[in-house]
Amino acid sequence: MKHISLGLTLALAALGVQAGDFTLVSPQIKPQGMINAQQVYNGFGCTGENVSPALEWKNPPPGTKSFAVLVHDPDAPTGGSGWWHWLVINLPAGASGLPLAAGKADGSALPAGAVQINTDFGGPGWGGPCPPVGDKAHRYHFTVYAMKLEKLELPAGASAALAGFMVNANSLGKATLTGLYARSK
Repeated sequence: MKHISLGLTLALAALGVQAGDFTLVSPQIKPQGMINAQQVYNGFGCTGENVSPALEWKNPPPGTKSFAVLVHDPDAPTGGSGWWHWLVINLPAGASGLPLAAGKADGSALPAGAVQINTDFGGPGWGGPCPPVGDKAHRYHFTVYAMKLEKLELPAGASAALAGFMVNANSLGKATLTGLYARSK
């Protein structure tokens, strides 16, 4: 039996599959659960606290040299582009998460070297959920990417779309957590 287990482990390793899955969790957001008022945007008629949730990840792919975190609402009524709520690149390879309230616009709560890209709210930092009143619950995809580069070189003022393209082009793997939010008033 040990030979079968060892053979399977070696075969999976040869395919690039690791023993544990790359995962992302948050103490504030349960998978497919409703997002708390603490994380909701404060503006556009929303009255949340606009605090970024804590995120924790484990088992990144071998060879990971940095991380990126992107938060996107594909259900936003924007003609198909969705809405970017938070983009952080160049998180160090030793990072295993971000603390509650790490998404301050000035970047002061992020690890050294991390960079925030402007969101669709027009500036850097966390911008919480704030869908139109009466819409069905929107999905908010929190995705951590394991990067094959230590640093993504993006021009100053890079768009969220450009950052997303470069992150995807240089990713070794990703883990996603989806939360939901709807507004009744």
